[in-house]
Amino acid sequence: MIRKNIKTVGIGGGTGLSTLLEGIKYLTDEITAIVTVTDDGGSSGRLRQDFNILPPGDIRNCIVSLAESGSLLSELFQYRFGGKSGLSGHSFGNLFITAITDITGSFARGILEASRILSIKGRVLPSTLENVVLGAKFADGSRILGQTKIINYPDAIEEIFLSPPDPPAYKGVLRACREADVIILGPGSLFSSIIPNLLVKGVAGAIRSSKAKKIYMCNIMTQPGETDGFTVTGHLHAVEKYLGCWIDYLIINSGGIPQKLLRRHERKKSYIVTDDSTTLTDRIKIIREDILCSKNFVRHDPKKTARVIFGLVL
Repeated sequence: MIRKNIKTVGIGGGTGLSTLLEGIKYLTDEITAIVTVTDDGGSSGRLRQDFNILPPGDIRNCIVSLAESGSLLSELFQYRFGGKSGLSGHSFGNLFITAITDITGSFARGILEASRILSIKGRVLPSTLENVVLGAKFADGSRILGQTKIINYPDAIEEIFLSPPDPPAYKGVLRACREADVIILGPGSLFSSIIPNLLVKGVAGAIRSSKAKKIYMCNIMTQPGETDGFTVTGHLHAVEKYLGCWIDYLIINSGGIPQKLLRRHERKKSYIVTDDSTTLTDRIKIIREDILCSKNFVRHDPKKTARVIFGLVL
């Protein structure tokens, strides 16, 4: 059964949220993607430094995911320049958003224009328009600023924060959370994609006060430098700590992962997230399903994931 009027909010960034959006766009028209703006690496980091704009990469990925699959325009926005020129490593979509931002003086306008050109279903909102930097406090007491530096720091993250603190939420973000039927956090980088959104002023409170079903989709693999050694409960407790309330549903992959892919991840020091969620059954609904897409690397399958989520809503 498909209901096109289910108000769905996805919160995150990077490839995790865009993967989620690829599936749910077929099951509802009412989609709001709330995207983190703390990335400072790769093409986004270079554009952020050179043009003093917010990082466009995560937002671009989400816009493309909500567009018609396989369209030429979608491929164009994801096209990445090669070679050894100054364009090397940049995607066309990032450059487009940067150009529109420069012309209009508005990053928000750049997002709207990119969304309009690709005729996306739903909308993509940055969690804030403040030029924030991600910070982290580590087990050894060090405090590091910058997402890339945080991931490369050789110690366990104890706490993350934004600088400046409590940036104002972008218009529409808080209302979308309060009026949602379902709010999905994850999959995606725990400390650099999901939780930074919860540190934006009012976002966690809007989610807490919402009557929406609150779902956390746990990562399948650990992320080197960020969640080394984290179990399922470790991921969940971190989200709930910054959210300030309990999650209603926890979705965990139960599909088997081919050994060749596990070995490939292990070479990058990424391992299966251990499922230790049996201790949580008294206060949360745990859903274990095969939601794995394992063609060339381990990730969530967009359509499998969407079917599981909307099975909880319908």
